Amino acid sequence: MRKVTAITVQAGLALLLLSVITTAAPQAFAQSGIESKLSGAAKPKGNERLLVEADELIYDNDKNTVVARGNAELHYGARTLQADRVRYDRATSRVFAEGNVRLTDDTGSVVTGERMELTDDFKSGFIDSLRIQTTIEQKGQPVRTRIAAPRAERIDGEQTSFDYATYTACEPCKDHPEKPPLWQIKAAKIIQNSETHTIYYEDSTLEIAGIPVAYLPYFESADPTVKRKTGFLTPRFITSTALGTGVGTPFFINLDPSYDLTLTPTFVSRQGVLGQGEYRQRLDNGSFSVRLSGIFQSTPSAFLPGPLGAADRDFRGSVESKGRFFINDRWRTGWDLVGVSDKWFLDNYRIRNQSVTTDYFREAVSTAYLIGQGDRSWFEARGYYFKSLSSFDWQKEQPIVAPVIDYDKRINGPDPIGGEVRFEANVTSLTRETTDFQGIPRTGTYLLSPSVNGLSYPLYETCTTFTRATCLVRGLAGTNTRMSAQASWRRTFIDDYGMAWTPFTYLRADTFFDSPSLSGFQNALVSNIATVNDEIAGRVMPAIGIDWRYPFVSDFGMLGVHTIEPIAQVIARPSETRIGRLPNEDAQSLVFDDTSLFEWDKFSGYDRVEGGVRANLGGQYSVVTPSGWYANLMAGESIAIAGVNSFRRGDIANVGLDSGLENQRSDFVGRAQLSPNQNISFIARARLGQGDLGLNRFEAGVTARFAPFLPLDTSVFYSFYGAQPALGFSHRREGLTASATYHITPNWFVSGSALLDLTRYLDTRDLYADAFTAFLANPVGAAPVYENPGRFYLSGMSLGAGYQDECTTVSLNYINSPIATAIGVRERNQTVLLRIELKTLGEADLRQNVGTTTTADGIATVR
Repeated sequence: MRKVTAITVQAGLALLLLSVITTAAPQAFAQSGIESKLSGAAKPKGNERLLVEADELIYDNDKNTVVARGNAELHYGARTLQADRVRYDRATSRVFAEGNVRLTDDTGSVVTGERMELTDDFKSGFIDSLRIQTTIEQKGQPVRTRIAAPRAERIDGEQTSFDYATYTACEPCKDHPEKPPLWQIKAAKIIQNSETHTIYYEDSTLEIAGIPVAYLPYFESADPTVKRKTGFLTPRFITSTALGTGVGTPFFINLDPSYDLTLTPTFVSRQGVLGQGEYRQRLDNGSFSVRLSGIFQSTPSAFLPGPLGAADRDFRGSVESKGRFFINDRWRTGWDLVGVSDKWFLDNYRIRNQSVTTDYFREAVSTAYLIGQGDRSWFEARGYYFKSLSSFDWQKEQPIVAPVIDYDKRINGPDPIGGEVRFEANVTSLTRETTDFQGIPRTGTYLLSPSVNGLSYPLYETCTTFTRATCLVRGLAGTNTRMSAQASWRRTFIDDYGMAWTPFTYLRADTFFDSPSLSGFQNALVSNIATVNDEIAGRVMPAIGIDWRYPFVSDFGMLGVHTIEPIAQVIARPSETRIGRLPNEDAQSLVFDDTSLFEWDKFSGYDRVEGGVRANLGGQYSVVTPSGWYANLMAGESIAIAGVNSFRRGDIANVGLDSGLENQRSDFVGRAQLSPNQNISFIARARLGQGDLGLNRFEAGVTARFAPFLPLDTSVFYSFYGAQPALGFSHRREGLTASATYHITPNWFVSGSALLDLTRYLDTRDLYADAFTAFLANPVGAAPVYENPGRFYLSGMSLGAGYQDECTTVSLNYINSPIATAIGVRERNQTVLLRIELKTLGEADLRQNVGTTTTADGIATVR
């Protein structure tokens, strides 16, 4: 029978082990006998309960030792010592543990070895065949670190010195544990200090799969349990023709548990030293950060001259700040700001910010906000500043938007009408310096044509002739303010036949304060397109309608639940007024499809409001089976019954035309969705012409995960948009994007994606026709040559491979992404990205642009 006892510790491990002897004797004997035998023991340091278990407890009075033998376990506070045999020498106050020794401390770290020699407080001693395992959490995932050494010394419970040790965060191979881990650090000496939370390596070598790859005579890292510690971070490497070769060495300063500072000097051979500093602070109710970057360039001529680049600037820099604060449980405020000396700086010096978009149109968005949220209400006030980061965008056309205020409140309707009452309000004010014109069709007319190295680079698209038929106004110069409010009510009734009737009504009121700028640049030419004056204008739109649905539901058992639901909606309103006489800033994105068919107002913003009497008709069918099969079909159309069709009369941006709603009977819209299980999903949307059922818009996509049958994840999406000449799109737009990831093993994977432009040849053909016509009118120089890009033009792609396990992540990716150059031609930005992460040690990224540069990035030479 195992001997078990719970005792009060009064003199460290000496009294602890000797007290165990008394568990087989009467309590009186234990008190008197033990205290007399421990006359030389240490004085009590405190009272802690101890639980000791062993198969056999032996006290040797001649040798002055106490032995716990057979699966000995000592539980002392948060520490546990386990071994086949534990011997305590009272004369030396040393503890000797042998056989499968396992020591667990109060942090959860586990020390194992064949033999341990410790002081009676576990703070000092020697350990043979040592192995330490510590479990930490990193990026939300548990990570186990291991240190092994043939011999180690524990000093004062704060420092452990390992001789000829290895450190790794990799699990040993289950089938061949004798094999070296994927990576490990071998060192002549490793010193772990639990007080300073550092690990010091002396004469160390990094091995990958047992092969030495790097040698460091000395280095120090933070203990894996530490999340914040002053010291150097992973270096950042840079190489490009404009910058030269360089390296950034971030130095993290842990000023306080709630705030820190990171300084990153980056030395580049051609331009000098790029200085960066980031300060972060966490407060009781939020946090904020500020990042500054700047450089006095040694070789500004490596960049293009303005307006194509920043060759005229010696100093370039940026400031970024982000903050978020909770005022109380309902209100919060914050900001996300970025300011740059020039539009190319962030890209040239590889400085990334989450507020910067990197597609065809690139801009940095700065915003400040105040948000409040109730149980059934929402308030948001914001201001925006858009900084263009693309050579072909004119900053003077970018608006400053402040404020944008939205309020939404819902309450239960008063008795006896019931239902839901909703109140919405919006205030938007914006200012821009010059009017944003767009020619229809796109004529290739530009405001500027700077020349570099004998080449002309047209910038800032505009119109050839300024008439309503040939020119759109995307944004009006001056200051425009609009205040909108809408009150609505709706309630659903279900009759005895199962029909759902939802009557609704709303009242919308808008007030416009317009102060257009008609001086400077081309602003005065807007008068040829629309009548714009300083004015205060109003608009009121009342509406009443009803929504009817009649679902027929049948349960066919294993064949699922089938539902057929016809839907009809009728809305009566007066006609929209002042179409084309008011600015339209926030309602230019009009997409008519299944998602907007039964919207009360199909415009995307407040600047336009739908008027007239309209009926929206459709129906849907769905099936859900017990096995998880789901399918849905939906189709419908919209009919203008009376009044002015808001979509037939385009505004100054021609919104509404070529939308599928401009005729009395709209195009047909439909949706098909199929999910045979949770791993496969298919969806398609279409818009078909009313008369000929011609395809005007079509989107289809499938995502599939074939595991466990095949380790493949894939997705394919196809898009087709018919020509919209009234909006500047003379040809159809068609494209295909696909991506896939194949898991070769549970750890190795390859991935790829492709973006196909299926209509690029149409744009190329038009550009050639325009150039050839110009050549015939003035036959100077060589005639233009037509280069057919083919029906399937690879606009963008990516290829990658990687490895990931519990301790290592390695990925190599080649990215070929589309960009728009200063001359408006789509080209490819080619980048190779290598990322390596050794968990608990650090991670490194290497990003390199390959191929030739364009004027889009402001660099004068090939990378």
